Amino acid sequence: MSEALIRRIKELEADLEKLKSQLKEMSEAGADTDLMSDPSPNENTDCKSNTNTSSRKKGKKASKERPFDFSANPLRHVALRLAYLGWSYQGFAVQENTDNTVEARLFEALLKTRLVQDRQTSNYHRCGRTDKGVSAFSQVITIDLRSTQFCGGLGIAVPEHVVSAKTKATGSELPYVKMLNRVLPQDIRILDWAPVAEGFSARFDCQSRTYRYYFPRGSLDVTLMADAAKRYEGTFDFRNLCKMDVGNGVLQFEKTILSASVQPVRPQLIPSTDQYDLFIFEIKGLGFLYHQVRCMMALLLLIGQKLEAPEIINQLLDVQSNPRKPQYSMAVDYPLVLHDCHFEGLSWKQETEEVTYVLSVLIQHWTQSAVRTHILHGMIQGLESIGGVSSNHCWLVEGSRQKNYRPLLERPCCESLESRINHFVKRGRLELEEREDGGEMVHRGKRSKHSRNSSGLPVLSEMPSPKLSTDQQAEKVLTGE
Repeated sequence: MSEALIRRIKELEADLEKLKSQLKEMSEAGADTDLMSDPSPNENTDCKSNTNTSSRKKGKKASKERPFDFSANPLRHVALRLAYLGWSYQGFAVQENTDNTVEARLFEALLKTRLVQDRQTSNYHRCGRTDKGVSAFSQVITIDLRSTQFCGGLGIAVPEHVVSAKTKATGSELPYVKMLNRVLPQDIRILDWAPVAEGFSARFDCQSRTYRYYFPRGSLDVTLMADAAKRYEGTFDFRNLCKMDVGNGVLQFEKTILSASVQPVRPQLIPSTDQYDLFIFEIKGLGFLYHQVRCMMALLLLIGQKLEAPEIINQLLDVQSNPRKPQYSMAVDYPLVLHDCHFEGLSWKQETEEVTYVLSVLIQHWTQSAVRTHILHGMIQGLESIGGVSSNHCWLVEGSRQKNYRPLLERPCCESLESRINHFVKRGRLELEEREDGGEMVHRGKRSKHSRNSSGLPVLSEMPSPKLSTDQQAEKVLTGE
């Protein structure tokens, strides 16, 4: 170290000591002044001083707690597209028994950024309701957010008492994506947003939904699974391939599947038989029932293990021959992803900076997971090299595997739809009304004459006429998914 540099360091240290000494002298002088100015205990002058101090404190506190005036701002009806890793959450939708949901974190961020006043007045709709452990790359919600656009525009509603503010210079819209991503957890990311018309709903205006389920080849016959998946395509009653959510008024189980396929994650020119190759079961439909995709995947896994023939799908979709669901376990939750929600006519607004930011977060997650995967793979190969034999057990089905497999059509069955309806009618969750022609109408919950569901239609379903046999009974309901 040069002498000049050493000398400079000593000069700076001397200056620092001098400044510390001056600061200490100023502090001591201030303390003496306070002591001299304090009134004696016998003087009644502290009231004014305390009042002024208290007033200043209250003023500052009142200023901090002053409520945000949402009525002074326009509202904009927008669609938000978000991605999330659902493995650590109890599902997407808010639940009464836990606050560990994606939707709970989302509304915490919306409230913190003051983009909404509360959920009740936010005109909120979601496209899909993913279960515990399920992720999404393209979940979509619609909601009214605070806006800066006083001059109007698509989805803009300006309060009447601030109509005169239309003359205000209008700049760019609030950076919704950036605002929310800065306060959301790292495993929940907003991708982009789109202005939409006031009546647009993420739930009812969705054209189709696409799910993906990832799985390794293992000992599965993926060619047989791919052929069997095509049997799902079409419009069928899926009551035997879902969890019947009768208690919440779901009495209609007919759904349309537009496409269903099993394909490798990375198609290869040369066919591979590596058990560690990954595949995707991709299914696109107009809507899905509770646990429907996981039940459909469970059947494909049974078929891939050659425990069931592909014809089992057709047999369970024939609800006249098989009106009750056999008891079987679903596929596990974590490989399932809501990959896409398709809407027509939306102009998604993306910010390059935010796309890059989200991409970097996902790459970080991928790096950790990929490294862990290869560490495990190396350990597996090490054990196989010394004579270890891999099990053919399929690890993607809930519960333990039975030693002696029992075919689905030979198993005990769940309650019938009619039995479930009667159960919830007795509990008061559903109501029955007799029609003029003698048939019965099922109503969801305790219905007042003004009650309607979110689509604006009366929540009711036609009960099968007593004249029909059990195999001919079918129910219709005007509720959505």
